[in-house]
Amino acid sequence: MQSETCLTLICPGGARPGGRLSRILTRALGDNAVPTVRTAAELCRLTGRRLLFAVELGPDGINLEWYRMLCALRRENLDLSGCTAGVIVDGASELYTKALARQLVLAVNMQGCLFVGGPLVEATGSLQNFAIRAKNAHTDLESAYLAAVKSLAERVQTFCPPRVTTSNITVLHASSYKTSNTMALWQQVKNRLGEQVHITEIGLRNGTLADCSGCPYTMCRHFGERGDCFYGGVMVQEVYPALQKTDALVLICPNYNDSISANLSACINRMTALFRTRQFYNQALYGIVVSGYSGSDLVAEQLIGALSMNKTFYLPPKFCLMETANDPGTALALDGIDDRLNRFADAMLAGLCADRANG
Repeated sequence: MQSETCLTLICPGGARPGGRLSRILTRALGDNAVPTVRTAAELCRLTGRRLLFAVELGPDGINLEWYRMLCALRRENLDLSGCTAGVIVDGASELYTKALARQLVLAVNMQGCLFVGGPLVEATGSLQNFAIRAKNAHTDLESAYLAAVKSLAERVQTFCPPRVTTSNITVLHASSYKTSNTMALWQQVKNRLGEQVHITEIGLRNGTLADCSGCPYTMCRHFGERGDCFYGGVMVQEVYPALQKTDALVLICPNYNDSISANLSACINRMTALFRTRQFYNQALYGIVVSGYSGSDLVAEQLIGALSMNKTFYLPPKFCLMETANDPGTALALDGIDDRLNRFADAMLAGLCADRANG
């Protein structure tokens, strides 16, 4: 039987012999015989495995076999429940790596796969995105890349979500309960969570939040070490204390021009001061996204990039509830919405609470 901590490498089309990705994978994974999936047709019977995606891109940012895999993920019911994953994207240019990674993570996560916090190692063509890491480690760019891949592979093999009897959940929003479809859906989820969770809701409306102005690193770190920020306000008074004790972060996100709202974006930017001194690898991220017309996937990918890839929250399976509704109140009248709300709330409880996980 496949060991639950044994990696399965998913490398669309295979790594180019003698190429940088092939070299890095060989050095990072050593002499271990790692099962490898190279084609979309092989994306089956992966339930419960530890998965390391490794996608190689040419200068055009295209990997045709990955797009065949993406088609299978979106069109077929590929059961990835019980899987834990991370992603490597190796590019030949300075573009496209993160865009592909966000798309990959969303598609795989929606099939039931958990992603560790900080799930992405991306290598641009020049490797200049590793310049700071290389400088801090007193090494060269490729060695910094290799170290990041080794760390990711280890975290994918060893990560297990924390389980607690009563979970603390922090909910961030910038919406009105009276008119927001997104808040209406959250209220229904909240009602279904019951007494096994303690919920802290923080509203960020009406000028309560100043955006990050990019303080120098040393200044930002100085304030972060004290759980503080130069600009103070609701971030220091409410958000930072909640984040320091929470088991899960839930973002309530109406789609504004295919993006999260300005206040939520400012909040994520301002998390940097706290992130300087602590990471969030053991804290889960959930999202509820409602679009008036379309584009919920773009907002979900923004959450993945900003809060999982950059701020290291882990992604539980099917982390985001995405719906389309326009006029106030219409989200609660959508066909099948009660079943989707039940599944989303049940998954949160099963993912966070020890008694549900063991029951």
